[in-house]
Amino acid sequence: MPLSSSTPGTPSLLRAINDRAALEVLLRQGPLTRPEIGALTGLSKPTASQLLNRLRDAGLVVLDGIREGGPGRTAELYRINADAGHVAALEVRRAQIRACVADLTGTVTGRFELPTPGPSGGDAVDRARTAVQGAMAEAGLQRVNHVVIGVPGAVDPRTERLGYASHLPGWHIPDLLSRLRDGLGVPVAVENDVNLVAMAELAHGEVKRSRSFVLLWVSAGIGLAIVLDGALVRGATGGAGEVGYMPVASAPIIREPGRANTGGLQAVAGAPAVIRLLREHGFRGGRADQILRRAREAYENGDERAAAGLGELATRLATGLAAIVSVLDPELIVLAGEVPLSGGEPLRALVERELHTMTIPHPPLRLTSVDGNPVLAGGLHLALGETREEIFSSTVR
Repeated sequence: MPLSSSTPGTPSLLRAINDRAALEVLLRQGPLTRPEIGALTGLSKPTASQLLNRLRDAGLVVLDGIREGGPGRTAELYRINADAGHVAALEVRRAQIRACVADLTGTVTGRFELPTPGPSGGDAVDRARTAVQGAMAEAGLQRVNHVVIGVPGAVDPRTERLGYASHLPGWHIPDLLSRLRDGLGVPVAVENDVNLVAMAELAHGEVKRSRSFVLLWVSAGIGLAIVLDGALVRGATGGAGEVGYMPVASAPIIREPGRANTGGLQAVAGAPAVIRLLREHGFRGGRADQILRRAREAYENGDERAAAGLGELATRLATGLAAIVSVLDPELIVLAGEVPLSGGEPLRALVERELHTMTIPHPPLRLTSVDGNPVLAGGLHLALGETREEIFSSTVR
């Protein structure tokens, strides 16, 4: 019997609540004994024993050895069956698709990278399937329960067409979500990549105490994720946070933003603009991360050219953030991407100082604390949430 149709207080509902509580405790704490599970969930010894038997029969919990206690005392350890479910996450870029798969505990078990051939990008469904299968093969898997795909754009929920991503060939097809689900044979979600970075920050970063925040991603492109009370704000067409197109006073106004991004915040603060700006101040480098690190090191050594260059960049970023703060009044701003991370603490402090001269609210700015690939980490987080919800509810009868 589905949980949603259970009458409050019925034995099936109570069992479902107890099962879910025990599974969540095992996910957080790792292997536990029967008495420990009972103590952490507030269940009696008989109820905890029945619960564990039920979860073992359902294949969700397995024995994990014996813990030695005092003289003559031992206790069985139980853990989540990591193989009870698997998920996949993809990061789609113009040049390649990165994929990974993880088990039910979130442990990554396989990775795969698929180059994108030529300007056409190939068939999106076929390439997504190939990437997932490549990661599954490395992990020795035959199937996954759920797939989340991160893209540098947004899918309009009304049309299932990808927008805000004219630079991503092969993905602008009708009914994209439906075709991906049919082609992969499992539930599929397509999410904006910066939104996934914010989900990774929420799951693994230092913003857990602040469930309402914005995350500004500044790299080759610029994007914003908006999180209110732990939930993403996507907008009517999925394009909430596409601030690279946002008009700012120092940049040309974009008249046809769907065709080319030659103005707006992107034109003055994206990675190509950062390279041009710092070259004007005497620094050399072909990549934004390279030239920014050189400017940062010079700034820390008191170089006036670096102070001027980083100060101008901070003003440009703060100008964009000021409009965002004026509309959303966020509790916290997280900076992520190639530009903020290469600029490091000096750039963060300069942007924060500039921003607080432009706005009445003074939200703190923090650099992202998520290591590794945050798009894939956020994709796995969303996929695991859906899969655990489905699997953890499977004991209810």
